[in-house]
Amino acid sequence: MRGVVERIRNRLGVRMRSALAASAVVAVASVFTGVAFVVAARFILTGNVDQNTFDRAAQIAGTLDDSDRATLLAVLSPSPRDRTIAQVVDPTGRVVAASAAISGAGPISALRPPAGESEQEQRRLSVAHYEYFRITALGVDTGAGPRTVLVGQSIDEIDDGTEAALGALLVGLPLLTLTVGVATFLFVGRSLRPVDAMRRQAETITGRSLHNRLPVPQTGDEIAALASTMNTMLDRIEAATVAQRRFVADASHELRSPLSTIHAGLDLLATAGLPPPAGAHVTRMHRESERMARLITDLLLLARVDEKGLQLRSEDVDLDDLVYAERERLTAERPDLRVTARVAPVRVSGDAHHLQRVLRNLLDNAARHAKQAVELTLRSDGGTAELTIADDGPGVPAEQRQRIFGRFVRLDDDRSRTAGGTGLGLPIARDIVTAHGGTLTVEDAPSGGALLRLHLPG
Repeated sequence: MRGVVERIRNRLGVRMRSALAASAVVAVASVFTGVAFVVAARFILTGNVDQNTFDRAAQIAGTLDDSDRATLLAVLSPSPRDRTIAQVVDPTGRVVAASAAISGAGPISALRPPAGESEQEQRRLSVAHYEYFRITALGVDTGAGPRTVLVGQSIDEIDDGTEAALGALLVGLPLLTLTVGVATFLFVGRSLRPVDAMRRQAETITGRSLHNRLPVPQTGDEIAALASTMNTMLDRIEAATVAQRRFVADASHELRSPLSTIHAGLDLLATAGLPPPAGAHVTRMHRESERMARLITDLLLLARVDEKGLQLRSEDVDLDDLVYAERERLTAERPDLRVTARVAPVRVSGDAHHLQRVLRNLLDNAARHAKQAVELTLRSDGGTAELTIADDGPGVPAEQRQRIFGRFVRLDDDRSRTAGGTGLGLPIARDIVTAHGGTLTVEDAPSGGALLRLHLPG
């Protein structure tokens, strides 16, 4: 259950979570405030009714000593807007006088306070269809003996006022909650616009565009401080990256001359008629120097790509001629492999030198992992060149098929020095293919190994 709640929270986003939180706070606060308001309103209305009945009882009590009974009956009779009833009872409970509406009825209350004191209660009255009445009892001393004035008023006014307050709350609280939620959603969205602009700009920053910076809003708030801090971080990253690229380029360039000298010396030693053990050692050194030369060339290419991008020439390239040339090269270098090719004439627009480098890297990668055979297929599919290179090696696990295109990435089976892999061939190949507007992917080969599929636009 907790995991489901966390997933829902993550999907809602900051704007919606803020709006829901504000709405919830307003709703809870409004409910408590509304309940307090209704209770207070009912208390005030009840106090008003009690005051009205007491005043009416006092008015009636003031006429009890008047010998004119007509005056008493006039006071007992309510006005058209007055919803009260009144009685005067003696100590035995006999009704001495009453309002016309309850004439002949028994006492409406059993309260009998002492003279000069009053008491209140609320009860249903049978004479009023069992509706609730607030009743005030006032004790009075008269010339004819003690009397109790009973005045009752219907609580319909209290109920009507309470219902009106509840109705207003039931309508107003949802509208208030919705208004606060929508306003919070809009205001938070407006506040997050600079963050969204920063996010969009950050998505465009790659290893080749570290010179780009995030927009800094002119608000002077925490978001502006965050943007400035991130731009400062990008400055440091760019400086470190530029220094690293410069070091790789300079080191690779400086290594080319001594390596060429070593390579030439090994060529001379190979023709010097050395004893077999020494000759074998020279051959191994020659192979290692060639491997180092390829590594340095790859590093120089990557340094140029990172600094200036891949510079391509646009010309018509017969891709089938490149495939035949690379197949012949691989056959000569690896006579232990069976290299087969099914090639159709295909022409594309691109850089022949870089495309040949792609084919060489892909074939070398396949030959490095193949057990006995490498198969090439080139065909044209609707104006798109499709090249596949399959081997019968161990293949590439599905979870590693994107990772192998990272720089210096080698799978466990490819970590031996005898395999000769540097982890740069496939990344360079994909960079070149992408620059040509194509794609390079890895699949399972029919023979169980890996199948590299290359698509290039015609």
